[in-house]
Amino acid sequence: MSSAAAIIAVSFAVSAPVRAADDAAIQKWIAEFQPSTISKDDQKKELEWFAKAAEPFKGMEINVVSETITTHEYESQTLAKAFSELTGIKLKHDIIQEGDVVEKLQTQMQSGKNVYDGWINDSDLIGTHFRYGSTIALSDYMTGEGKDVTDPMLDVNDFIGKSFGTAPDGKLYQLPDQQFANLYWFRYDWFTNPDYKAKFKAKYGYELGVPVNWSAYEDIAEFFTNDIKEINGVKVYGHMDYGKKDPSLGWRFTDAWLSMAGNGDKGIPNGLPVDEWGIRMEGCRPVGSSVERGGDTNGPAAVYSITKYLEWMKKYAPPQAQGMTFSESGPVPAQGNIAQQMFWYTAFTADMVKPGIAVMNADGTPKWRMAPSPHGSYWKEGMKLGYQDAGSLTLLKSTPADRRKAAWLYLQFIVSKTVSLKKSHVGLTFIRESDIWDKSFTERAPKLGGLIEFYRSPARVQWTPTGNNVPDYPKLAQLWWQNIGDASSGTKTPQQAMDALAAAQDSVMERLEKSGVQGACGPKLHKKESAEFWFAKAQKDGTIAPQRKLANEKPKGETVDYDTLIKSWPATPPKRASLQ
Repeated sequence: MSSAAAIIAVSFAVSAPVRAADDAAIQKWIAEFQPSTISKDDQKKELEWFAKAAEPFKGMEINVVSETITTHEYESQTLAKAFSELTGIKLKHDIIQEGDVVEKLQTQMQSGKNVYDGWINDSDLIGTHFRYGSTIALSDYMTGEGKDVTDPMLDVNDFIGKSFGTAPDGKLYQLPDQQFANLYWFRYDWFTNPDYKAKFKAKYGYELGVPVNWSAYEDIAEFFTNDIKEINGVKVYGHMDYGKKDPSLGWRFTDAWLSMAGNGDKGIPNGLPVDEWGIRMEGCRPVGSSVERGGDTNGPAAVYSITKYLEWMKKYAPPQAQGMTFSESGPVPAQGNIAQQMFWYTAFTADMVKPGIAVMNADGTPKWRMAPSPHGSYWKEGMKLGYQDAGSLTLLKSTPADRRKAAWLYLQFIVSKTVSLKKSHVGLTFIRESDIWDKSFTERAPKLGGLIEFYRSPARVQWTPTGNNVPDYPKLAQLWWQNIGDASSGTKTPQQAMDALAAAQDSVMERLEKSGVQGACGPKLHKKESAEFWFAKAQKDGTIAPQRKLANEKPKGETVDYDTLIKSWPATPPKRASLQ
């Protein structure tokens, strides 16, 4: 039986109730964890199980870490306290910046010294985790060493991002704790304005609506910036972004911007053999990212993606956007003068629905909506279309066995069915199919601007994290902001910047290959060939990447009516067998 199958085979029957936890404490926390997808009786059984399983670890002080977002703040402030009260394990949940999480993780992996007992780190590191051999395969752990501390009600198949933490060996290394996507955001009230619609149709020959392709996005950006110009006396812009040479500029691109343009190959959750970073993988071995080695990091699709990024920011975004970082640019659309934004994280939803802000109606409904992102001219059906962040439960082998078990109990607790729905309402970062389809979100959906409709849609599976092709996320990710920052600042052309990035990635992978530290799935670079060799090979093999430069990178714009799109999606949950 495969490890994945073994997880499914774990019985979800709950053992007879135990009295390890104080009943008053259990009832207090059940009241906090409403609504829930399971009954209060089942919540009680699950909490009693946690209390009983934790008995050998009472009095221990356990340390867990995650990045700073609303969901993790709720965990650190409320769920950690609940867990400690219920189990007697003293749980400290640190909240630090994402870059610091990665740095500390690297320190523990390289030194073997236990820094944290449990980690919530992005599944973007899946390629790193399974290659270095320092991460516990959860699918093995749950049926082996950690079987006695694995929640019988965990229900792994209810997690919508299970594939994100699964390596080429078929084992599950990371289990999502929170997820959010980057989607298209737009002013629904402006897009449905009859006067604007008529003017747009007269100029462009098609309807103003949700852009299906980048051509339409560009036309809409031009229209609001230079045709509409002002609304209620306020200057408006057809686009928003950020461009400061800063580590956050790296996320702007590794978070799947190239895939939106059409870089890489078909495949969900990531293109094969070439992924959205432009890295080619054959078997489980990365073989290069430059076009000369069969990659696509500096191919025409990637260069087109950077060219459009720079062009739109210069022409259609507020002038200050060029000098902004991710955190500085995030609040701008809520100020009310942005028509649309293609690269917008659903993690901003909670802040974007606050009463009284410029983009909210008096009745508590938003003036805006979110929708699937448009795709670039190189994109083909079957490719991923955007990025999904998946902060995921991770255990390292360097953590002592008893501390690892205690940490695993807490990590399961914060994703358990007892607490998951309530946590989803607090942070709006979904991990379970059962939460997404709960009636409480059906009722709340009209006030969340399309978030629930997106997560219930079949389109959702096209938004995925960085995958297995990336052999060392920490080392490679930092190369992006440094090199693309040169294009953003104007010191290099898009082609020069992507050539430098591809060469830098190949250099890191070459060092990994020479060291042999990643074993049989470590990089093994292809020898260099001409670009034409690889263009022809892709055509011959029936794959896509790298693609030749298109004669026309701006086909006719295409849009879809938002309300029609929403109505076309199913109104009932899929069968379990079809879950991602």
